Amino acid sequence: MKKEIKLYLASPLGFSEVGREFMYNKIIPIIKDAGYTVLDPWYLTPEEIFMPAMQLPYGPKKKEEWKRINPIIGKNNADAIKISNGLVAILDGVDVDSGTASEIGHGAALGKKILGYRGDFRLSADNEGSIVNLQVEYFIRLNGGKIITEIKDLRTSLKEIFGR
Repeated sequence: MKKEIKLYLASPLGFSEVGREFMYNKIIPIIKDAGYTVLDPWYLTPEEIFMPAMQLPYGPKKKEEWKRINPIIGKNNADAIKISNGLVAILDGVDVDSGTASEIGHGAALGKKILGYRGDFRLSADNEGSIVNLQVEYFIRLNGGKIITEIKDLRTSLKEIFGR
């Protein structure tokens, strides 16, 4: 029997409709079909915790409710990174999303391997020698991770880095 391998998905894709479409219909199915369990931060915190805040009108009550909830979400995500076997990080955008970059740094500090995916062809590096921010790239590669630029390479790279 194969040991379960849990991969935390660090990504800003849940913030947009088109991002969710790509994440849930392309990226996550590839990861699952390759035999891995996905730790999806968009589902780590139960809806009943954050939905009341989302439904409040803009203003001080909503702000205070989010101040109460944000540490819960942050801890749930940090705990999932801790129990994961590694991370898959989506690096698209003009610059790597700050939350994704934080999760990459946290995962690297815990010794996790990280597979980065950047399908975005825009320039996003500090210089010609890197693909994204040089510090983000350093942390991805620190524990044996790498960055791919085509989704067709995801399955092969997952197996190369995480086994299976």
